[in-house]
Amino acid sequence: MGNVQSYGVASLAVCSVYLVVDIYCSHKLLKTNVLTSDKLPSFSYLYIKYLFRALTRRTGHLHTTKSKRNEAVYTILKCRLETLVLRRFCSAGGYGWDYPDTEHSDIPLCFPEFLCGRLMLMLLTDENFRLSPAGLVRVCQSLKTLQPIDELKKGPFTLQVRVLVYRQVDAGVEVDICLSATSRSGCPVWESVLTLLSKNKLHRASRGLTKTHSESQCDEPVPENMKQGELRVPWSPRLQCVWSLSDCSLYRLLSLPARLFGRRSHTAPGLWMLSVCLAEIEKHKGVEVITAPVNVTARFEEPLLVPGKVVIRFWEKTENGGQSSAQGLSFHMQQHETNRSHLVGLISRLT
Repeated sequence: MGNVQSYGVASLAVCSVYLVVDIYCSHKLLKTNVLTSDKLPSFSYLYIKYLFRALTRRTGHLHTTKSKRNEAVYTILKCRLETLVLRRFCSAGGYGWDYPDTEHSDIPLCFPEFLCGRLMLMLLTDENFRLSPAGLVRVCQSLKTLQPIDELKKGPFTLQVRVLVYRQVDAGVEVDICLSATSRSGCPVWESVLTLLSKNKLHRASRGLTKTHSESQCDEPVPENMKQGELRVPWSPRLQCVWSLSDCSLYRLLSLPARLFGRRSHTAPGLWMLSVCLAEIEKHKGVEVITAPVNVTARFEEPLLVPGKVVIRFWEKTENGGQSSAQGLSFHMQQHETNRSHLVGLISRLT
């Protein structure tokens, strides 16, 4: 019995020393906002910072900063593509495990954002980030590819996240965050502007307004060229673990044990919703529809509870119904039974 206790005390001491060293090294790394991919702060340290910021900052409030460095921006140099990570993303994101080996297939449009998971945590927990990282809601997103994303396969590339602007709105405070990927030659390949909302707890009207807008979208005339596909949204540890870093909600992090026991109280991550929409469109329309240069805009509306079932509808958007004036490809993700809109988007070519 004594040996067991001694072993337990020794193990606890080793873990404590390791944690202290890990926190110290990670803290030193974040003295600069330009890092290399082989020297990054640990997730354990970033989650501790996340929890501290969440507990000390009120949501829906724009906080002041005392730092000399006013902007919130982080850059990671010498990033390299890992095939296993790409395959896992494709498997969970609607493309299939073997998608990267498919002839003429490009890296999925949402994959670079997935690579920015640690960068996002670094940004949201930075002292210059003026919002609480807890409970941030994905409102809308605009992403574009200036070159084929496969350029990232050819050598070391650079990832960056930075805050563009804060906006006071009725529901709280919105922030625009720019995520970008640059090739080894220094040419921009991919860029996404993500709008997140920090809700004011006293505001109650935003949800009702969103419902009204969603219902108005569903009441629009059905285009003749519309196609659709049904998709089951399963709850599985694989989906939740793979996509947990793409969500900015402290509740999602702390409620993981409950989700492992099957509680139906969580929602599908917005990045996953957008990814499966683009994957479904590619299956029907071909990879050409999302080949660079292309721009994708998306608006996230009603949360999608999982498990569930959704319908993804898409059609060519034209002006005045003309066939020769194509404006792009519209797509909706809607609830199967009620047609309540979860995601509304548009794919258009960059000129």
